[in-house]
Amino acid sequence: MTTSVRTSDGTSLQPAPGSPTPEQAAAALTSARDRGQGFVWVHLEDPGEEDLHGYDEALGVHPLAVEDLVTGRQRPKLERYTGEHGGSLLVSTRPASYDDARSAVETGEVLVVLGDRWVLTVARDDEGVVARARERVALEGLELGAAGVLHALLDVVVDAYVAIAEELEEDVSALETEVFSPDARGEGTTARVYELKREALELLRAVRPLVEPARRLWQQELDLVPAEARVFLRDIADHVVQAAESVEGTDRQLGDVHSAHLAEVGLQQNEDARRISAWAALAVVPTIIAGIYGMNFDVMPELEWRFGYPAALLLMVVVCSTLWRAFRRSGWL
Repeated sequence: MTTSVRTSDGTSLQPAPGSPTPEQAAAALTSARDRGQGFVWVHLEDPGEEDLHGYDEALGVHPLAVEDLVTGRQRPKLERYTGEHGGSLLVSTRPASYDDARSAVETGEVLVVLGDRWVLTVARDDEGVVARARERVALEGLELGAAGVLHALLDVVVDAYVAIAEELEEDVSALETEVFSPDARGEGTTARVYELKREALELLRAVRPLVEPARRLWQQELDLVPAEARVFLRDIADHVVQAAESVEGTDRQLGDVHSAHLAEVGLQQNEDARRISAWAALAVVPTIIAGIYGMNFDVMPELEWRFGYPAALLLMVVVCSTLWRAFRRSGWL
């Protein structure tokens, strides 16, 4: 577990040895409220209940929010808690990353609790989301206050959603080209379809639940989210919807590709069966004729005929040639 505490006015809370204490966070928060400017940002990496102890009281985190922070693996959501200093907001997100070599989508978790002049973030396997959000806050300024941290985190998470959705679209397009290629037999295509479908569903489980919280953040007049921040959060909501629609479209396209692949396989199997049947018919004719004249009977027509043998061979050739031409015209050969 790593801890960092930052204030918007540049005051350092990092003690000489070890990590900042909840008491230091409480002192910084009191100072920010007294001055009417600045905020405190506390970040925890994969904390347990004992790691959160003290910070919940120092910042005024609601007990239900503490339970979600400790338990983890929360569905993306937005919760509003009432309490002292206007209560708090909890936003749960599932950051995603894409391993292009394995075409695998991996998700982590970042939870944000926003209060009056403070923000608490908890990350588990966040793939550097919090670090990139910290850079954005530093570059874009601190005019939005603690709500700016929420915006930066959501912006990083949603940008990754959009990028991964585009990667999945490219993979599905490549698979679609492979399926409809005239030279392709489609070996392993079904497995590939299910792999991509699993990854699309993994991303969809992260994106789709976030649509409603993102909409509420900019549409509802929440006292902890200033009006100037809602303008930026509206852009986040648009990108979440865009990513969700893109992934849903990719999932439907995968279903269509799979259906088309199965149809192609069925047609190929039918064509192979017709070829085998045609060649079998060509082999049956001489087999029947040879079988008839190979029976061990003394009294049979044409046995004593001088031209019986060449006539039998000629009959085989004529019948097989006729069948071969008929099968060629019908497309069986």
